[in-house]
Amino acid sequence: MSKRKFSESSIVQLTLVRFREFIRQPEAVFWTFVFPLLLAVGLGLAFRSRGPDEVKVAVITRAGNAAADVQRALASDSTITVEALDDSAAARALRTGRIALTINPGPSPLSAGAVEYVYDTGREESRTARLVVDQALQTGAGRRNIVRTSERYITEKGSRYIDFVIPGLLGMNLLGSGVWGIGFGIVDSRGKRLLKRFMATPMSRTEYLLSFLLSRLAFLILEVITLVGFGAIAFGVPLRGSLIELSIICLVSALSFGALGLLIASRAKTVEGVSGLMNLVMMPMWIFSGVFFSSANFPDAVQPVIKALPLTSVNDALRANMLEGTPLSGLGLEMAIISGWLVVSFVLALKLFRWR
Repeated sequence: MSKRKFSESSIVQLTLVRFREFIRQPEAVFWTFVFPLLLAVGLGLAFRSRGPDEVKVAVITRAGNAAADVQRALASDSTITVEALDDSAAARALRTGRIALTINPGPSPLSAGAVEYVYDTGREESRTARLVVDQALQTGAGRRNIVRTSERYITEKGSRYIDFVIPGLLGMNLLGSGVWGIGFGIVDSRGKRLLKRFMATPMSRTEYLLSFLLSRLAFLILEVITLVGFGAIAFGVPLRGSLIELSIICLVSALSFGALGLLIASRAKTVEGVSGLMNLVMMPMWIFSGVFFSSANFPDAVQPVIKALPLTSVNDALRANMLEGTPLSGLGLEMAIISGWLVVSFVLALKLFRWR
């Protein structure tokens, strides 16, 4: 064989070797091919073309005002969703971002009185809602602009995007530190054959795995104080709920994610292998669980699955406590899902865990 042909054959064989090495690494294949597809599917579903955005508003009802007339006028526009609330409930819904605009009607009939719009000028959806609602009211009254309107501007903490994203980042951080911090520690010890030595000690699997969960508590305090404190000081993110109840939510969430990390690392033998498993488990939650945008953006058909994810319940519970002041008694479903993941993951990790 000539030197040139030998060189060409070597290049072909070396190229094939590199190719085989690549396809035998699940984490490399995942990040190169699977992750972009999952991200495209998730974002495509969340921001799919859905026609005009829904406008959520509230009409303040009190004796003798034109609330019923306003509701009938707005019913002609299918993009407007109207709630009838009293003054305090409407103010709370506006403050927490559940609605974009509050309508305060004057005395009945509608054409005889004035209508006051209350909204936050810093929210784009509120400015849009004001235009859409006013058009519907004026059209319902004959489109001669006979309904006199006035505006009152407010700036409420809790309805901004930064208020929405800080609890989501906290939930994502609890997930990442629990899964990555615990999973890598166990697999690294297994790879160094340290776990094999523990078999000769009186220590049980339960004690060993519990030690990882309990070690998370020290880091948990620093994580929560750092992110929540920074959000409150730098951006004025509100903390309307009890700090003790917020701490309980974070504690149960951290233990749940830690147990999930134990389960993922219970059989993995290499850091590369456990890395791929972790990404496979966490990626759907990063996309679907409402970290950076509301999980309500996804179709109704997948909502039951999304609501069953632990990070979705963690984010919902954190936002309800921090932004709305909801007590633990009002977070029964979310805490039940988080606790369920904790118990099931830890029990399965005990059954599947191997020292070697």
